[in-house]
Amino acid sequence: MSISKNLRQIKNDIAEACQNANRDHEKVSIIAVTKYVSVETAQEAVSAGIVHLGENRDDGFLHKYEQVNGDVQWHFIGTLQSRKVKSIIDKVDYIHSLDRMSLAKEINKRINRKIKCFVQVNVSGEDSKHGLNAEETIEFIKKVSQYENIEIVGLMTMAPFISDEERLRAIFRTMRLLKEEVQALGLSHAPCTELSMGMSNDYKIAVEEGATFIRIGTSLVGKEI
Repeated sequence: MSISKNLRQIKNDIAEACQNANRDHEKVSIIAVTKYVSVETAQEAVSAGIVHLGENRDDGFLHKYEQVNGDVQWHFIGTLQSRKVKSIIDKVDYIHSLDRMSLAKEINKRINRKIKCFVQVNVSGEDSKHGLNAEETIEFIKKVSQYENIEIVGLMTMAPFISDEERLRAIFRTMRLLKEEVQALGLSHAPCTELSMGMSNDYKIAVEEGATFIRIGTSLVGKEI
């Protein structure tokens, strides 16, 4: 498997999706999800030109953080337990799974700088997915203003693993409209310019519907562990 070859294909797909949607392809960033691969493979991704790496468990993140060299932006993309915040907060650049006030309070307490957070939204309504309902997201974001170290840069969702393109498109479109609704409020702590959505099976649709960060694991770095 060649990560460089995979990356070229994904970039071509992004360029095509952006052309379809009349978007600038440079506004889309690729997060290599390295949770199922070795340190060596994660390093290969960085060497191929990947800047953003995503991990979903604190132990896996800390291991790779210590071992991977390069100018990396680290994204914590998994469910984050409040008791785990302390171990990762000074090392990550983005948290993609802010979904409750108790977590916001703990993040704010444990860091003395601004941390970029995505609010996780469960648009599909699946019981297996974490995140806020779309209807409660704006009120939640307003309340987060009390925590001075949290900057809400955008929204994140995980779509169902399905082949129904229209259903996926509707979910991603709902996210884009919700993001625009938050942006229109002009909240200083929540510029909400970003959308983290789309994975290996649906990233082209996500990009057409407005994704600015896509989280790609298998199609980019494979699956080893």
